[in-house]
Amino acid sequence: MDHILKCHEIIRNNFVRGENCYLYDDLGKRYIDFESGIWCTALGHNHPRITQVIENQVRDIMHLGTRYPNRKVDEAAVEVLDIVGLEGKCVFLSSGSEAVEFGAQMIRRVTGRKLLLTLSNSYLAAYGSAGNKNPEEWYQFDWSTQENPASTRKLDEIPFDQIGGFVFEPGGSGSAFVKFPPKSLVQNIVNRIRQSGGLVAVNEVTTGMGRTGKWFGFQYYDIQPDIVSIGKGLGNGYPVSAIAIKSEVAERIEKSNLHYAQSHQNDPLGCAVAKEVITIMREESLIERGAEVSQFFLESLIKMTSQYPIVKEARGRGMLLAVEFQPHENFSAVTAFQELYKNRFLVGYYPAGNILRFDPALTMEKENIQQLVDCLEDILKTVTC
Repeated sequence: MDHILKCHEIIRNNFVRGENCYLYDDLGKRYIDFESGIWCTALGHNHPRITQVIENQVRDIMHLGTRYPNRKVDEAAVEVLDIVGLEGKCVFLSSGSEAVEFGAQMIRRVTGRKLLLTLSNSYLAAYGSAGNKNPEEWYQFDWSTQENPASTRKLDEIPFDQIGGFVFEPGGSGSAFVKFPPKSLVQNIVNRIRQSGGLVAVNEVTTGMGRTGKWFGFQYYDIQPDIVSIGKGLGNGYPVSAIAIKSEVAERIEKSNLHYAQSHQNDPLGCAVAKEVITIMREESLIERGAEVSQFFLESLIKMTSQYPIVKEARGRGMLLAVEFQPHENFSAVTAFQELYKNRFLVGYYPAGNILRFDPALTMEKENIQQLVDCLEDILKTVTC
């Protein structure tokens, strides 16, 4: 591990095998993964059908030049557009950040407006304009300060006539806080964007592919976006992302002569994987299963708020859940993470919000959830408030 650039936390544990929600290290120790990698393996690790599709496609063709799209690309596009609910076109890329950033470029090209709107707790991307969110390019609306979602006073301060589009991230998921903006507020913003001639894009990289109990997080808000960026669960661990684009917008983009090409754009291997992931989710009813199992998970976490004073709040939507702790001199989310890790549970933690986060596969069993809950309760019993 000494030759890996350390630009984030690295824990020295050599995981060598995965099976559904389990990871095994080189000593044979088994861990239960409540992060699904980095929120990617929605079907669980090493799903046999995904492995088989990869093997089959590699034998045929895995990569082509961007001028020569394989038929698999069009087939995958049809499936993506269907689950998104759009008539339009797709482009397949390699990461969620790239999909969000390219979506932002599309909005600017079509509308001719540089300024875009997003909610202040949005992550959006690891780089580029969407990653930097400079004030001259992004207006970040802090919805947490708006006590009444129906109030329009703060919205009236937004220069909608200068804004090309609203890039909505359902759940503020990238910033780890797992908080969901009010439906009425989001609808109000969308209506104002539409009235001013702007477009609506949604970042579903984390909240999509069944993570929130529906195919996509935006479906809780009764809105229909123009552009949807998808990643993570779309490849179940394989690096493929997609942008679904409404027909009218796609037509305007193509007429604008926007040129965009990268080395693995519309690769047949990634598209074969994406198509199979969608097929498996449908055939195994994993969206519905995840929603049902997540209710058991959330109820178990909510019970802790009344049993343990250190627990400030438990919240979630589908298999996107969090526990927030009260400030404490000798205990924090980091403490909880470390103790859970010792007991071979992999979870997310975010010191800035004092939060534990859980993003398990849609295939996670209730038995494994109960094991985690029992272990966390044993940890919390040692905390004196």
